[in-house]
Amino acid sequence: MNLDEIRLVREKWMTWKNIKPLREALAELEEIETECIFEDTVEITSKQTVDVKKIEKVAKEMMPWRKGPFDLFGLFIDTEWQSFFKYNLLEPHFNLRGKRVADVGCNNGYYMFRMLKHEPELLVGFDPSALYKTQFDFINNFVKSDIKYELLGVEHLPFYEHKFDTVFCLGVLYHRSDPVGMIKDLAKGIEKGGELFLDTFIIDGDDDICLSPEKTYSKIPNIYFVPTIKVLKNWCERAGFINIEVLDIISTTEDEQRSTPWIQGQSLENFLDSQDSTKTVEGYPAPKRAYIKAERK
Repeated sequence: MNLDEIRLVREKWMTWKNIKPLREALAELEEIETECIFEDTVEITSKQTVDVKKIEKVAKEMMPWRKGPFDLFGLFIDTEWQSFFKYNLLEPHFNLRGKRVADVGCNNGYYMFRMLKHEPELLVGFDPSALYKTQFDFINNFVKSDIKYELLGVEHLPFYEHKFDTVFCLGVLYHRSDPVGMIKDLAKGIEKGGELFLDTFIIDGDDDICLSPEKTYSKIPNIYFVPTIKVLKNWCERAGFINIEVLDIISTTEDEQRSTPWIQGQSLENFLDSQDSTKTVEGYPAPKRAYIKAERK
């Protein structure tokens, strides 16, 4: 099956019974002239009179909202993740002007909206979630950007019609049972000399080892491998990357990830040992992330 055939199949996901009403509500939104501010909060304003209650109703039907935050005409979508922590950490290390850029695992597009002010030539998001695509379309209805959102995964990157100068893959690697294979797929989508920005869970230590959780890690079932930095570098080298630079290592805190009314569910405070916040509820080391930059060989 080629990519066009996969696209046709995945466009049908928009007719699923839980997504179709969201798409219909999206189609009924009025046309509004807007102004946008792409800072820590992606803020959208208008000089027109806006029916904020209607917008709020549509936004709440699209919960949970994971990445953000967003402010739509005074409606504050307080997302689970304060995603500007991650974006602001990475921003000093990249230059996207005139480049082809991909965000693999882009969720609702928060990072890509922030990247617009850097004026990339092309900006493409990859994520197979019909809900996140719908959230993106909801926000982009007001932003009116040329960002392209593909209902594709990292495994499709090697076959995509463009190779990219810069690829971001943030918070995806630990969900994959074949991490080296995934990084190889990322490498195949990047021009020689291009850059990869990647973050993933890590454990402390200098050895060539990684944690493989028995059932769940921090209550998340699909976490397969949590490596040391040395192992993460080994994986990247095996996949075809050089000049691997660790930009930062940061423990996740409740300042960055927490439960809000916009997810109506559990978050980090529920995933850690109530008596010892350095451990998950399963007894593993609490979530810590490494942020790396690597060059495609």
